[in-house]
Amino acid sequence: MSIAVGDRIPSVTLHVMGAEGPVEMSTDELCAGKKVVLFAVPGAFTPGCSATHVPGFVVNADKIKAAGVDTIACVSVNDAFVMGAWGTQQNADELVMLADGNGEFTRALGLELDATGFGLGMRSKRYSMIIDDGVVSVLNVEPDGAGIDVSTAEGILEALG
Repeated sequence: MSIAVGDRIPSVTLHVMGAEGPVEMSTDELCAGKKVVLFAVPGAFTPGCSATHVPGFVVNADKIKAAGVDTIACVSVNDAFVMGAWGTQQNADELVMLADGNGEFTRALGLELDATGFGLGMRSKRYSMIIDDGVVSVLNVEPDGAGIDVSTAEGILEALG
């Protein structure tokens, strides 16, 4: 069963790339007392994620933050080295690039995507959400194989209204 509006974000340790290597960041640390926009992509450096999904949040970061959001974070079932390099390549300075290397967070949310048919293993579905002090207030999950429609930065801006 997947996470739903009104549910609390599970307490899981993720990683971000620090100056000297990967650094742990808990979802509690990420979300406690904050309004967070979190979006997930199936894979760093993949075409749709790199050409459309992340750039939308990079371009709209100022507008999203002006709507009262403290943190914008991107999560993927990749390691911190990959997420750090991808964030640099995407000029994603305003985004927290979260690595869910073992897929623990993705499984805890119930938002796994079986991409073994493409040689990618288990990944995350594409989604976006708004989290208020650790509780999901908006959740937009893309149907499997549907592309990028409901989970866009523009959709988040509309939800922030």
